[in-house]
Amino acid sequence: MAANEDGFDAVRIGLVSISDRASSGVYTDQGLPALRDWLGRALRNPVDCVERLIPDERELIASTLRELTDVQRCALVLTTGGTGPAPRDVTPEATLDVAEREMPGFGEEMRRISRHFVPTAILSRQTAVIRGGSLIVNLPGQPKAIRETLEGLRDADGRLLVAGVFAAIPYCIDLIGGPYLECDDAVCAAFRPKSAQRAPRG
Repeated sequence: MAANEDGFDAVRIGLVSISDRASSGVYTDQGLPALRDWLGRALRNPVDCVERLIPDERELIASTLRELTDVQRCALVLTTGGTGPAPRDVTPEATLDVAEREMPGFGEEMRRISRHFVPTAILSRQTAVIRGGSLIVNLPGQPKAIRETLEGLRDADGRLLVAGVFAAIPYCIDLIGGPYLECDDAVCAAFRPKSAQRAPRG
């Protein structure tokens, strides 16, 4: 994929919504549209989203993650759903099945952010891993929780109180050899050490 006319690197991102009922048509999936919408606001890069809607089946989740990382070459894969303690919630297990390295700080921070909103945040088992040149991150299942986790906590005037986990993702992608992700600071300001920053554009 080529850079756009403003010179921002193109990026391929895998989006996986994991739900027995949504994948079987019992209700309309909300995870994929929520992820797509947030990324469209947050990133200045041209984004090619590769989307999958699948049931809560451990081996299917794992094979989907392998396809998105090994075949589709997605620099980033975001999953939504299947991270609770219910018997059918197997997304973290499937994610660890394909992991080469675990990134536990993401899960710790996601639970910390969600704890500001609901006490049941401690029941979440979200994790993140690296496979090859791809970062895989498990996110919550609800659109509001997806946005809060990625973007962070804001006060009534819109001032950021706690950064969301996406602030750390662009630099992580840098470190594993992926494209340079450039964020709209009004949505999510990426953090990089000064030595890793490019000159601002546009």
